[in-house]
Amino acid sequence: MLLPDLQTRTQAPVLVPPSLPTPFECLYLSNLDDQLFLRFSIKYLFLYHRKDNDKENDGDAGERIKTALGRVLVYYYPLAGRLRRSEKEPDKLEVVCNGEGALFVQAHSDLTLQEFQRLPKPCKSWRKLLHKVQADSFVDIPPLVVQVTELKGGGVVVCVAISHCLCDGLGSSQFVHTWAQIARKATDMDPFPLPYWGRELLRPRNPLQIQYSHPEFRPVPDLCNLKSRLSSDTLVRTSLRFTGDQLSALKRTVCNDKDGTTCTSFEAISSHIWRCWIRAMGLPGGQSIKLLFSANVRHKLQPQLPAGFYGNAFVLACAESTVDELTERPLSYAVQLLQKAKARLSDDYVRSVIDYLADKSVRPDMVASLVISQWSRMELMEVDFGWGKPLHAGPLASDIYCLLLPSSSAPNAALDVLLSLPESVLHRYAFYMRSISDFAPKSP
Repeated sequence: MLLPDLQTRTQAPVLVPPSLPTPFECLYLSNLDDQLFLRFSIKYLFLYHRKDNDKENDGDAGERIKTALGRVLVYYYPLAGRLRRSEKEPDKLEVVCNGEGALFVQAHSDLTLQEFQRLPKPCKSWRKLLHKVQADSFVDIPPLVVQVTELKGGGVVVCVAISHCLCDGLGSSQFVHTWAQIARKATDMDPFPLPYWGRELLRPRNPLQIQYSHPEFRPVPDLCNLKSRLSSDTLVRTSLRFTGDQLSALKRTVCNDKDGTTCTSFEAISSHIWRCWIRAMGLPGGQSIKLLFSANVRHKLQPQLPAGFYGNAFVLACAESTVDELTERPLSYAVQLLQKAKARLSDDYVRSVIDYLADKSVRPDMVASLVISQWSRMELMEVDFGWGKPLHAGPLASDIYCLLLPSSSAPNAALDVLLSLPESVLHRYAFYMRSISDFAPKSP
């Protein structure tokens, strides 16, 4: 089937500063914020149906978003500043709150809403819906970039790029929700509290106390040249949906094992994805393989981080085993590895990670690892700028990380699994993912 051609006509970018004066200051970023592997932007896409009466009431869609953006930046003024390298520690980043503003672009497309919805979710051409900043390095890119594209006949696409060094997923979601509330002139600001910076609460200890081995950073031997394979093969985006009934069946598979293991839906689906990815990739039995997954530690720390904290407050939990053990033992074995990884995340462990990251050359071991990020708690499908709930909400693109998102078009707790894989293994991966029985099926 021939897909619609997505083309846009864009206006010149403009800067949107906070609508009121904000503090001029330089703010500290924690070791969790300025990790090397977080020096990119979290990119969201929201699709709305803007009805005729919406057009009459609020005029230009871009102006509504732009005006609200200036107002929300009064509260989230660091996002209107600029990153820079610290003069004292060149490898460390900080934020200069200078009120320079977010980069904002308005655009139009001749695609209709119906034609846009025929495109795969996500698809490569979506990148045209977010202005690409020409810069020498990540530090030179504004922390917040927004593009509003009006489709022919009433559709509106809002794309947002937020520097991961300033916000984690929950923090960026908090910002977007507050922005949307201001845009629709909501009188109740619950349940989103006022933003809290507070990165000083995550300073490393003096002296440093690295009390754990931190396997998430420890490299393992690449026995099968996996790094080269992933970099040279053509990666293709996949999206597979799991219904609530299928997730329940996965959990029953775990609970039916003789060891009496119980689990959450996240633990069951993540373990299943891990094993299916390994099987599809055809990795040798002796290869050590990791599952890295982001874990929110706001409530793990003592004292807990205050409500409204929107910085990076996650660490990568790490489960590790060999290919043979993961594929030959029951699903409950992989689930138990995840549960043990989560159980390690005490206040002491998180503080040890922060101290470990004082070495700015450190980064997670991505060579023999599958990385999973859970987006189900971000409530992106509730982001309402005044046109109702989005028809679609999710990442602008999915690359090598696996993303778990609540389905935007299916009820009953359905979950979409987004992952990019070498084209040569797509068929095997889909086959194993659909074979939710714990008995390993024969390869297709």
